[in-house]
Amino acid sequence: MSLIAATRSETTKQFSTSMWWVLAIVFVLYVGSSAGALGFVFAASASGSLPGEAPQLPASEIAPVLYSAATSLGYVFPLLIGTLLVTGEFRHRTLTPTFLAVPRRGRVLWAKLIASVPLGVLYGALGVVATVGPSAALLAAYGLDTELDSIDTWAMIGRMMIATLLWVFVGIGVGSLVRNQVGAIVGVLVFTQFIEPIARTAAAFVEGMTAVTQYLPGAASDALVGASILTMAAPGGTGESLEWWAGGLVLLGYAAALLALGALVSWRRDVS
Repeated sequence: MSLIAATRSETTKQFSTSMWWVLAIVFVLYVGSSAGALGFVFAASASGSLPGEAPQLPASEIAPVLYSAATSLGYVFPLLIGTLLVTGEFRHRTLTPTFLAVPRRGRVLWAKLIASVPLGVLYGALGVVATVGPSAALLAAYGLDTELDSIDTWAMIGRMMIATLLWVFVGIGVGSLVRNQVGAIVGVLVFTQFIEPIARTAAAFVEGMTAVTQYLPGAASDALVGASILTMAAPGGTGESLEWWAGGLVLLGYAAALLALGALVSWRRDVS
């Protein structure tokens, strides 16, 4: 079977189950509600509408931070969908007939990557709409600049789309390396929701630690996008950060390394 035929087959499999749209709905609800809640607090603070003597946030930094919530908070969703695209086949043993139809397993992995591009673009677009919409509305309601007329904002939105796609690739790499679905999902959640956030928060208090944590995948993604919720949450900011292009290369490097390891270590083993 050619790569084109294998890609067509993988595309059909990806969109033939409810997994992709169920996770997409949860993704939109999560990042949309998060952007809305944070947008209300940040916009009220920047406009001086909060009661008491609460610190006033700089208005010029709020828009990009809120818009980037789709990646800084929601990157775990494209990561999970990429992981599930592979581990689901191991779990349900649908990979056996795939390998019988396409004996060259490397071609199957390439087909999965190519077929996942529309899914990554879709998740990226959904994330942008879910965060930019409510955030811009709240900023406008408080009389703050939405910055939607700025080319820098649209460039950041483009980089958010790229980051989302790269996270899908990373997820496919994780799934190809860790064949057990439960183990892969638990590992992804533990790392993204506990290990890295704790490490990056601790880096704000330890001199020189950000020189290391800036190379973590989430930090690289934030660098690629150019904004993050952590810039408001962490005391004194997030410290050192990579250039946007370097962040993209680091995230791409994680995807490439995981895919290479998966192809060498796990992908060649017997399926059942």
